[in-house]
Amino acid sequence: MKIGDKLPNIKLEATGEQSINLAKIKGQKVVVYFYPKDSTPGCTTEGQNFRDLFSEFESHNCIIFGVSRDSIKSHERFKEKQAFPFDLLSDPDEALCKAFDVIKLKKMYGKEYLGVERSTFLFDEKGKLAHEWRKVRVKGHVDEVLEAVSQL
Repeated sequence: MKIGDKLPNIKLEATGEQSINLAKIKGQKVVVYFYPKDSTPGCTTEGQNFRDLFSEFESHNCIIFGVSRDSIKSHERFKEKQAFPFDLLSDPDEALCKAFDVIKLKKMYGKEYLGVERSTFLFDEKGKLAHEWRKVRVKGHVDEVLEAVSQL
């Protein structure tokens, strides 16, 4: 995935008993943020930050999707508990994760494993990638994304 690329034609199960194909979204800016795991501290904070600024994103004709490898059941609990006004996409087979190249070798407690690298992608109204953030640090990130949305 590089600047100018189109949203991939991949359909995923989403919260709210729906399936979403990002490639079918037209006429709106789209933020797709990848996070490692539901209900973990960093992922919760990031989701809350998107939640708290959701109306600002909406005012710029922008929708938000959070993506992780967690199940829909896990996503539904996470979304409800945190009152997220946006949908979460379940990618257990890593199809979307691989399309965006966010599966990376990580280390925890000296052990290596493949995991989701926290990353955010902003697409314009024509479905083309306009901005990307990789190796995201949560603090201040959502403000940065909102600023980029407002500039599009």
